[in-house]
Amino acid sequence: MRNRLLGVLACLSLVSCAFALDGNITFDQTGSVSQMVSRLKAANPGAEIIPLPQVQAAASKEWTVMVYVNAKNNLEEYGLKDVNEMEMVGSDANVNVVAELGRIAGYSTADGDWKSTRRYLVQKDANLSAITSPVVMEIAKTDMGDWNHLVEFTKWAMSNYPARHYALVVWNHGSGWNKDVTFESEKGISYDDESRNHITTPQLRQAMEQIGKIDILSMDACLMQMVEVGYEVKNYAEYIVASEETEPGDGYTYNTWLGPLAAKPGMSSAELSIAMVNSYGDHYQSVNQGATQSAIKTAALDKFTVLINDWAAEVMKAGELANAKSARSKAQAFYYASNKDVYHFVKLVDDAAASQAVVAKGKTLLGFIKSDVVISNRAIGAKYANATGLAIYIPTAYTASYDVLKWAADSNWDDFIKWMK
Repeated sequence: MRNRLLGVLACLSLVSCAFALDGNITFDQTGSVSQMVSRLKAANPGAEIIPLPQVQAAASKEWTVMVYVNAKNNLEEYGLKDVNEMEMVGSDANVNVVAELGRIAGYSTADGDWKSTRRYLVQKDANLSAITSPVVMEIAKTDMGDWNHLVEFTKWAMSNYPARHYALVVWNHGSGWNKDVTFESEKGISYDDESRNHITTPQLRQAMEQIGKIDILSMDACLMQMVEVGYEVKNYAEYIVASEETEPGDGYTYNTWLGPLAAKPGMSSAELSIAMVNSYGDHYQSVNQGATQSAIKTAALDKFTVLINDWAAEVMKAGELANAKSARSKAQAFYYASNKDVYHFVKLVDDAAASQAVVAKGKTLLGFIKSDVVISNRAIGAKYANATGLAIYIPTAYTASYDVLKWAADSNWDDFIKWMK
């Protein structure tokens, strides 16, 4: 059976680098077209190579926004919609908008019903029903649930569309740190229905280690704004934008935060993170739909760890077990009952604490969360009145799988939740 390598010659005059396609073909992207074709054929003798229009290397811009749209699942129609939203703004002289969109059979048949993975340099257009941006690379078969492929896409985008600042959006289903024992193997993000693979929380850290530090890591996916996830990748992004709760199928409205970026390309990382949160909050507020979205500053997570360790140790020392269990049952919860808003939980414990040492340490911790950790938060709807921007795992039964997280290794939170059970 012949396989097809589509569009691998799209970026002929870019910096020297290597690409891995379908996990087993690597080629050096230098030299003439004929040289590159020869190398590809030698690496994969049965391949059909289809060059796409040549795209010249872009000059370094202010921002490159990279969106990894894994629509190889029941969210396919929303993936198409979101790329069309990106096209409402598109790339310009200051901002690159680069998207990878993967599709499979069985869901949406819109926009030609093609089945592959395409990479776009997103361009502005007025057509909301079809993607018209140039396809700069097309790959017949990908595993978008493989963290290595996320790395390859991101490095490709950063090499080919350089900028002073980078934002990476991982688009798909998400489950934060999924605690339900039945679904323990499914915790993570970027679920690919074709490969039956996904990126786990530790694998997300591995991916970010390979990518290197960027300005913003955003997750247009459910339940990802958790301490456990943020701590895992804290060294590789300045800010994390995500939701404590499940996201509606529509997810982000890309035009309403790319538009402000295009109008002010000199935005700082903090400013763009806040714009992303407000775009999301404004949209769901306008349609009266409950939703959460927040931005956290990763540099604050080390001190946060020290403060919450001190507070938890004091709670255990003071024997405030009944109080902690009561707070666990009352704290703002999300789709998984063991996902609790960390600020609300600590506040409930402090409000009922008999120990003044607990109260004092809790006050310091709460103040730091508000002033330093969560830089922007939007909670829409009365259901989320106590959603303050960062969730944490507080189960009634501990699972040993939690031990693989860096958060469990570096904090005493695992000891604290075991003490509460």
